[in-house]
Amino acid sequence: MIELHIRDDVAHLTLSRPDKLNALDEQAVRDLGDAYGDAESAGVRALVLRGEGRAFCAGRDISGVDPRDDDVSGYLDGLVTPVLQRMAAFPAPTFAAAHGACLGVGLGLLIATDVVYVAENAKIGSPFAALGATLDSGGHALFFERLGAHKTLDLIYSGRLMTGAEAVQSGLFSQVFPAEDVGEQAVAAATAASTGATAAFLASKQLIAQLRDQRLGLWRSMDAENAAQAALCDTADYREGFAAFQAKRAPEFHGR
Repeated sequence: MIELHIRDDVAHLTLSRPDKLNALDEQAVRDLGDAYGDAESAGVRALVLRGEGRAFCAGRDISGVDPRDDDVSGYLDGLVTPVLQRMAAFPAPTFAAAHGACLGVGLGLLIATDVVYVAENAKIGSPFAALGATLDSGGHALFFERLGAHKTLDLIYSGRLMTGAEAVQSGLFSQVFPAEDVGEQAVAAATAASTGATAAFLASKQLIAQLRDQRLGLWRSMDAENAAQAALCDTADYREGFAAFQAKRAPEFHGR
């Protein structure tokens, strides 16, 4: 279900259950978390996440779930949220290529990824109106922050799904590509990032997380930036970047 391959400092992670549109049951969520742990242990400098088949991830696999005894808290609080937190804290730049259905937990996987490229045929929104359930995995926060209250509730009440182009235009994700190109573009971006100054990237990743989660104002954010910059002075990549600039050559970063 979860495939992990590592090539040239890049972890390639694929959701591989195309017959179920890569919907995630409890074991698949556990396996996904384990795959991120394996990639971290391998010391990769970038990671790219994709889905096999017609969709990125249609959300939770509810095909065998009985709503009368469904342990929703166990699935969401006990499994999904910790894995999303692990994904968001991954110590290297992460990228996702999203096509087809990106719903529920599938949307959460994208929210927990640093950079998301979406296909034109992506389907993004809240399909839960027909289930008597509510949007989960961080969807409310993402939509409210980027779309505002009225558009968010319109999507939720109507069940309308946005295209990839609409999602990018609305500021939800980074770039939109034809479905046949989105995976290649995400891999190219991850490969380029894997040759960059990893510590500097992680400093920016942490600063963005602080702005999102702690709502830092301008001056507190500037203080955090200054501290991060001072810490980077001790890295080999920082010294290499300055030396390369002064010598008018391309830098050679090693993630140190």
